[in-house]
Amino acid sequence: MLTAIWCIADVQYEFSEDSRISPWIIDTLKPIQIARVDYDGYRETRGKFTTDEWIDLLMQSIGFDPSMFGRRSKLLQLLRLIPFVERNYNLIELGPKGTGKSHIYSEFSPHGQLISGGEVTVPKLFVNNSNGRIGLVGYWDVVAFDEFAGREKTANKALVDIMKNYMANKQFSRGVNPMGAEASFAFVGNTDHNVPWMLKNTDLFEALPPQFHDSAFIDRLHAYLPGWEIDIICGQMFTSGYGFIVDYLAEILRHLRAEDFSHRPDRFFTVPVQTHIRDRAAINKTMSGLLKLIFPNGDETEAEIEELLRFAIECRKRVKDQLLRIDSTFEVADFHYVAPDGSKRAVTTLEEEEFPQFYHRRFTGDADEVADQAEIAPIPAQPAYTPAVSAAPAVAPPAVVPKSGHVVFTENRKGISFDNIFGPWTDGATRIIVTDPYIRKFHQARNVMELVEMLIRRKQPEDQVAVHLVTAPDDGNIQEQRECLDGIAEACTGTGVEFTWAFDGSGALHARDITTDTGWKLVLDRGLDIFQPTPRRMNGFSLGERMQEHRMIRSFYITYLEI
Repeated sequence: MLTAIWCIADVQYEFSEDSRISPWIIDTLKPIQIARVDYDGYRETRGKFTTDEWIDLLMQSIGFDPSMFGRRSKLLQLLRLIPFVERNYNLIELGPKGTGKSHIYSEFSPHGQLISGGEVTVPKLFVNNSNGRIGLVGYWDVVAFDEFAGREKTANKALVDIMKNYMANKQFSRGVNPMGAEASFAFVGNTDHNVPWMLKNTDLFEALPPQFHDSAFIDRLHAYLPGWEIDIICGQMFTSGYGFIVDYLAEILRHLRAEDFSHRPDRFFTVPVQTHIRDRAAINKTMSGLLKLIFPNGDETEAEIEELLRFAIECRKRVKDQLLRIDSTFEVADFHYVAPDGSKRAVTTLEEEEFPQFYHRRFTGDADEVADQAEIAPIPAQPAYTPAVSAAPAVAPPAVVPKSGHVVFTENRKGISFDNIFGPWTDGATRIIVTDPYIRKFHQARNVMELVEMLIRRKQPEDQVAVHLVTAPDDGNIQEQRECLDGIAEACTGTGVEFTWAFDGSGALHARDITTDTGWKLVLDRGLDIFQPTPRRMNGFSLGERMQEHRMIRSFYITYLEI
């Protein structure tokens, strides 16, 4: 229960000689804050939703259509809310322009304050020595620094030092007595280069001003939100559905700041005691924040805990791995957790999986050292089934030799195409059978067309390839389905690829795979539908629409079998 609320009022003054009558008259009154919050009712309501439904409700509450986002992308959006629900939480997000980095801090909650990174001073942020007045950290739950990045920017050394002390100890001092506060910090800014360039030449913090490109400051960050995984905001992403009133949700999150959920994962998993104290604290705070957002009433399962724990560890690992590049005195950290059966489960970042040839280079920024490492450090050999991505290879990459194996691809990864996950296993085949019961919608038929295009590009002009699709009928829209598949067959005329298709009417078709007459079977858990929806730009210019390598993928696996 709140003791008071903020409001906007029109007040009139009308003088009266009667002392019993107040001259002040409230003409209009408009509340701008929720008067009462029923937290117990909120927790009870959570129990009526599945986890997926609850996450979608939160997404709609912050204005986004959940159908436009994958599971990992939704978690990245919710990560932006953790500073509102967790005390003294330090989050940084760096990424391309136009991804909505600052929106949540300026529009979502009345308890957050967004300021320009270049406008903050020590008195404004902490305490004014001349009058003893407390700064922003004493009034707001969240202080967000907009436009924080920029190598050309400068910052006052005294400000940087007092910020580092506050981020580490929750205290600051500009006089005799230290003071404490609970405000969380969020730093958002734009990157100047893409991820492979940063990993090859500098580090993922390279866009920060020199005074903040400091190992002591960076080590105090609890999580690095990879802004390059978030699509540029467009009109299609906004929701027209229902969600919580943002003032109500903001008050709920503020109430949750007083609770600690960080020990809930201990029922199932253990983060080793050897983990550095700051790494453990960061993982615990991120985990607590995610649990407050998604499971305020508890009832999380072991699988759900593991998903969030891996995500929380990854967010801290991204910080620590870059520290190894910036400051050679930091020790290599082994980020993993222990499962109930005692097995050790390692955690990697998405960019570590995507760019292994660059990720593990260690240097401190010296230009000669970077050049030397670039010359002597060979690109590690990739497994035959893992696509190697290079920005601009000087020579043609070696031919991939297909072999058996099982590969899991992480959601939001880019650089994946039919060419590098199917091509080597279909080369030389004269007959290919694609079994997928879910080729029903237009985008699914487009995936089949892109598979055919890949085969046409890779085969010799004189070769003939027969491709046969077995799918299931879409009872609600079978006519459009037939037209799409017939259209693919017609488009293949004269190309050397003959495309045919047939319905399996048994109703028992569930498997998704590709088999070739050269002895390969590719088992696909998602079939060909591995890409996330690509928002259509109004001007029509979208690399994601034209190039598979520029689309984010869904989480999926492929098992390569030699039969």
